[in-house]
Amino acid sequence: MGLTDLQVKRFGPREKLYEESDGKGLYLRVLPSGLKTWIFRYVFEGNRRRMVLGRYPVVSLAEAREAHGKALADVERGVDPGAVAMEAKRARKAAPTFADLLEEFWDRELKLCKTCAERRRLVEKDAIPAWGHRKVVDLKRRDIVVLLDDVRERAPITANRLLGVLVRMFAFAAERGIIEDSPATRIRRPGEKPRERVLTDQEIRLFWEGLDKLDIYPTTKLALKLILVTGQRSGEVTGLPWDEIEEEWWGLPPERMKEGRAHRVPLTPLALEILEEARQYDDGSGFVFTTASGKNTKGHITPLTLSRGLQRHLPEIGIKDPFTPHDLRRTVRTRLAEIGIDDVTAEKVLGHQLQGVLKIYNRHHYNQEKRAALLAWERRLCRILGIEAGEPGKVVNLR
Repeated sequence: MGLTDLQVKRFGPREKLYEESDGKGLYLRVLPSGLKTWIFRYVFEGNRRRMVLGRYPVVSLAEAREAHGKALADVERGVDPGAVAMEAKRARKAAPTFADLLEEFWDRELKLCKTCAERRRLVEKDAIPAWGHRKVVDLKRRDIVVLLDDVRERAPITANRLLGVLVRMFAFAAERGIIEDSPATRIRRPGEKPRERVLTDQEIRLFWEGLDKLDIYPTTKLALKLILVTGQRSGEVTGLPWDEIEEEWWGLPPERMKEGRAHRVPLTPLALEILEEARQYDDGSGFVFTTASGKNTKGHITPLTLSRGLQRHLPEIGIKDPFTPHDLRRTVRTRLAEIGIDDVTAEKVLGHQLQGVLKIYNRHHYNQEKRAALLAWERRLCRILGIEAGEPGKVVNLR
């Protein structure tokens, strides 16, 4: 007759170790200290073996019987369950942690992508503190959901970006045989409300004039101003090397563009003055917007530098409603429409691909149209700032 839950609970310590049988080789071992352990005794290939199934009460009587049943079935099939368990234990000990996975993922995939440092930063900021020491095989869908919920409370868009990286990371782990299946599948990504932030004339003035008074590195200020003048992405601006500048044109190669196609940006007088101002901070790295310390391995400031600079200093400028560097780009697009620039030209200015049949049949480069559009925007911007277009020494004043 087998053991009962009440019996297992009541078995107490004695002077010496003893065992109580549940039948067919399943025993509850009780130590003088009171520690209780489930043991499976069996014979394999003529040799007596013993296998530990777990400690009570962590492993209940029902759970011990279930584990015992599986182990007994292995013996009957000619498989040594103890050897299988030992091998699994060794494999688990050698299994990579989440921090190990990030390094392998970086070495084999992320570092090959010039714009992927931000993805690594997302993982290092939130996932590594939570899971860095944990084995990848132990991470479940629930762990991911709980982490994302925590991030989403403070930064909904960041949570979705992090999920995107985790989905790829766990898929990579499955492809490499680190795990059998990805726990990141079937996790719903909540919809993001599109940002609609566009700066008013007054905010543009406060932003431009306020930058000159802030105690931040000058190249950060210059990069933010160049975004407002040209409408280009923050990553394209912060990573701008001098060799992409040729007289009055900025030529971005396909590998630096989000959509993978080369893009030419006309440089207006205001843009050229910003670039000329940046030359005095040239540290030999080859980049326009260098860092203050020179310790950044990239050799230039990053989009994160711009975002943090804005978040930290906006109250000093006098702007109450927060905005991001990307909102500057949206402001340019909106203002181009306001001054009568057609949608096709405006989209070309921002480096967007045309859609539908236009993408297939319209191969015009729009270079002159883009120049006319940005010159028109510069005239409007100068009126907002209360300066004359092309008036030297007044559009940029950082010293």
